[in-house]
Formats: sequence, structure tokens, C-alpha cells
Amino acid sequence: MLSYITDFFRGELGLTELIIYLGSMAFVVFCATPLHEFAHALVAVKLGDETPRLQGRLTVNPLSHIDPIGTVLIFLCGFGYAKPVSVNMRNFKNPKGGMALVAAAGPACNLLQALVCLIVYNIVLFISRNVYFEIFAYICIFFLFAAQINVNLAVFNLLPVPPLDGSRIATVLVPNKYYYKIMQYERIIMIVMFVLLSTGVLSRPLSILSSHVLRGLNFIVSLPFGLF
Repeated sequence: MLSYITDFFRGELGLTELIIYLGSMAFVVFCATPLHEFAHALVAVKLGDETPRLQGRLTVNPLSHIDPIGTVLIFLCGFGYAKPVSVNMRNFKNPKGGMALVAAAGPACNLLQALVCLIVYNIVLFISRNVYFEIFAYICIFFLFAAQINVNLAVFNLLPVPPLDGSRIATVLVPNKYYYKIMQYERIIMIVMFVLLSTGVLSRPLSILSSHVLRGLNFIVSLPFGLF
């Protein structure tokens, strides 16, 4: 996000594009991240844990899921998170496997949303080849930005550090004694991660990885449109 503001003041990015980018991030915060957390809650309930339902997290209502710090990170860095869904893994028949499935549901939901955004982007792009309206360009920018941020969220949340989803997936691979030891330093790890993101040390390599994922997804989605 800081790079977009810098580009705007340098004259390399127009006001309209900046507004569309901000709108797409707001769309992600109030739509993508709630769906991300809802996916966690839904899978947990389906696997036998009623904790998310009892805590009011089995909903797509943004107010139930938004995390202030995670939201600020999304707007500043393009990477962030929502309020984690509480899950009692002891209610699963296979605690470790169940926790991994619950954790994977969130990033999978973001990647699915990115695919939907890219499909809309390619449909509008295809239509604009024959019938051009200026609004089509803005729609393309909006959905491309939305797809990009969804991919960013998926990649970021798959990092194997608490409290991100990747740390929960790691429960399948890491012995309990080591996993619980790492979890004791969750708050410290969060602070370090925030500093690394805000200084660009972590956000830059994540951006490169996310760009490759986005290009790969768009390549797959755009294949049918190249047949016409």
C-alpha cells in the first residue's frame, strides 16, 4: 500500500487507480477476510467442534471477524489477518488432522475468491476487446487488485508462525512438545512479524511469491478466453 501512495505522489499512479485500490482493499477487509474466518468456523463445526458456533463466529458478518491490527496491516502492507477463530481440537476425531484441515480452509477460501475475481477480470477484459467502455478498465483494475490481495492473504497466512494458519497446519508435522513451546512466544512473534512487514523485510519476498502465484492462477483462468 505504501508503494501505491508513493507512486501516486510521484505521478506514476492516477487518483482513480488509487481510489479503486483502496476500494478493493476495503472489499477484501469486509468480504474476503470474513469469508476466510467463516471457512475456518464451518470446517471446525463440520468436524465436530461447536466452539465457533457458540462464540458467534459461524457467520459472514465482518464485525465478528475483523482484527484491528490485521486490518491496518492489510491497508499498509497488503498482507494481514482477521481475528482467529477459536477451535477446540480435542473435539475432533483426529485432533491434529482436524486442526490442519480447519487451518487450511482459510487460505483455500482466499485462493477460491482470487479465482472468482480473476474469472470476472478475464470476462470483462474479453468483452472489452469488442465493446469498449471506460468503466470496463476500472472494473478490471478493481478485480485484479482484489485477486492480488486475496492471494497475498493466502500466502501470508500459510507462513508457519503463530498465530497464522500455517502454524496450525504445522501441528501435523511438528511434535507437540515443540509446537506448544513455540506457541508460548506467540505475542513476541507477532510483534517481530509486524516490524518485519512494516519495514519491508518480510513484505518484499512475500510480494514476489504472491505475484508468481497470481500469475499462475491468472494463466490457468485466462486459457479458455484465449481460445476465442
